[in-house]
Amino acid sequence: MTSTPYTVNDVMTKKVIAFSPDAGFKEIATAMERWKVSAAPVVEGEGHVVGVVSEADLLPKEEFHDHRPGMIEQMRHLGDTAKAGSLRAEELMTTPAITIHPEATLPQAARLMAERHVKRLPVVDADGNLKGIVSRADLLKVFLRSDDALTEEIRRDVVLLLFPVSHSHVKVTVSQGVVTLTGQVRDAGLIPVAARLAQAVEGVVDVRCRLEPAHPA
Repeated sequence: MTSTPYTVNDVMTKKVIAFSPDAGFKEIATAMERWKVSAAPVVEGEGHVVGVVSEADLLPKEEFHDHRPGMIEQMRHLGDTAKAGSLRAEELMTTPAITIHPEATLPQAARLMAERHVKRLPVVDADGNLKGIVSRADLLKVFLRSDDALTEEIRRDVVLLLFPVSHSHVKVTVSQGVVTLTGQVRDAGLIPVAARLAQAVEGVVDVRCRLEPAHPA
């Protein structure tokens, strides 16, 4: 039986910097600099996520300062003059927040990030309460799995599953996440399946399938 795919819950950061809706501009900017984050969720009540405030939301104020007083025509071309005058998180934040649930798979999280052009997602429960945050870097954590761990999983969940009779003739080697399958198997039709299943193992970078049909005795 194949292992359960990694989920957002497996890789997310559970200690999250978050702001209340009435958090001030300077408080937000200072916290982002201190904790080296470029965005953080805005929560109210018991942790219900109502938005996300990012460096991009803070930049209009700096752009505003760069325009000298009286230059009305240039002011008309500011990207977001409303946010330039904002002082609190509830005025600065992007809402509604784009969120994801802990049980979502890593491909689902990656697809949502790509579709919505965001670098991180607040992770919320069924009630919309904050449980963590997942970033692009978090999604890459599965590729830090050791070669030994990958070898063991592929042998157990791919080779033994597909080739119960000839599994002893299959060699699995993994180097820097690249899997090589060599040997001879009785059911040649399952060779492409073995390659696909090995590629689907979390943390595998590439698969080189060199399995061959066993010669009749």
